[in-house]
Amino acid sequence: MRLAVLVSGTGSILEAMLGRDLPVMLVGADRACRGLSIAHDASIETILVGRDDWVASGTDASGRRGFDRDGYSCDLARRLAGAGADVVAMAGFGTILADSFFAWGSGRYRGRVLNTHPSLLPAFPGWHAVRDALAAGVSETGCTVHMAIPEVDAGPMLAQQAVPVLDGDDEAALHERIKTVEREFYPATIAAFLERCGQERILEGQPR
Repeated sequence: MRLAVLVSGTGSILEAMLGRDLPVMLVGADRACRGLSIAHDASIETILVGRDDWVASGTDASGRRGFDRDGYSCDLARRLAGAGADVVAMAGFGTILADSFFAWGSGRYRGRVLNTHPSLLPAFPGWHAVRDALAAGVSETGCTVHMAIPEVDAGPMLAQQAVPVLDGDDEAALHERIKTVEREFYPATIAAFLERCGQERILEGQPR
């Protein structure tokens, strides 16, 4: 199975994947970032599908420039497929993908996009999961690996691992402890997913 990884930032999760020897054949990004440099240094093919290319020149009634999420999502799916990617893993990817990504190519990537989230979903979805967990006063939170769907943090869950909330934790300290778990947990879950997909292909008589 050919794995593509989507990044937007420092690439620390990508580094963890490469340390686990996952078969990353392509790294894509929505902006220039360190993750692309990590891929380049590892001799992995990269693509940059920049968000700025899909921002409208005009503004809406609120004075904001519009983002063509459908067009961006279609183009990203097309370019990933053109490179031969079978499975996609998000690793700190900062753009929410529209349904057009999952519908592209007769649904090529439905059930084939993985994401990680810093909470025990369905608790604390969204961008501020760690802050929200602290505000709620919970004794533990954690990390969830799930299949990505158009609805944010709502896809089927593949695995979870709890992380305790300690006395004196602030958002940065708790988030870093979750990331430490995530760097081990997420690559291991991806490896198991790829193995299962490969076995299914063999049963279906398709080349692995």
